[in-house]
Amino acid sequence: MKILILGAGKMGSFFSDVLSRDHQVAIYDVDPERLRFTFNVLRFTTLDEIKEFAPELVINAATVKYTLSAFESVMPALPSTAILSDIASVKTGLPEFYASCGHPFVSTHPMFGPTFASLSNLANENAIIITESDHLGKTFFRDLYNSLHLHIEEYSFEEHDLTIAYSLSIPFASTLVFAGVMEHQDAPGTTFKRHMAIARGLMSEDDYLLSEILFNPNTPAQLAKIQDKLAQLQQIVANRDSKAMAQFLHDTRERLK
Repeated sequence: MKILILGAGKMGSFFSDVLSRDHQVAIYDVDPERLRFTFNVLRFTTLDEIKEFAPELVINAATVKYTLSAFESVMPALPSTAILSDIASVKTGLPEFYASCGHPFVSTHPMFGPTFASLSNLANENAIIITESDHLGKTFFRDLYNSLHLHIEEYSFEEHDLTIAYSLSIPFASTLVFAGVMEHQDAPGTTFKRHMAIARGLMSEDDYLLSEILFNPNTPAQLAKIQDKLAQLQQIVANRDSKAMAQFLHDTRERLK
């Protein structure tokens, strides 16, 4: 298959490396410098090159801030039969775009990223495929993700956003709160250092990505749960209530099973 990847960042390079083994792959980026370290693929910087290539599948690996604009910029150069694909962690605006673009589409979310995951070993990672996607596109990505040994779930756009509010908004918010009250430690313990590593990894992400994930309409309800649980813990600690603390720890362990 002839596959065009939009964006030569970490995820774009990852997909180009994986797919170039079995497909004819081209990667497009408006910044030629970002293409310097891509290998075994065609390197495009103009729409004319894309038009001549005539891709059958377009994988949009641009950052969340530019996902829609990246699609719109290359649309004039694409064959009408090309399948459009995104791997965005935030799907805001994409259902509406796909409904009006005139192309078949497949939307997925590989639930791993270059910050925390080892891209060479994804056996314990997950991926989501959006149910509204075109059948051929879903089949392609299901086969791809299976070859990477990912666990795959299929959600609607609405279900995806609910899942992301839970699985990303809660840890993101918790980490931001930790980092927001953190003070320098001359002799940090192991737990502190682990939290510090997570916080630094999170803060290395793009501000727009962090904002859009937290601006998910479903996030406020998840934040309210954090506030309620923190208020409960604060009360237990203030009262030095050993019985209540034992129950709190028991309930927490049960949730981790």
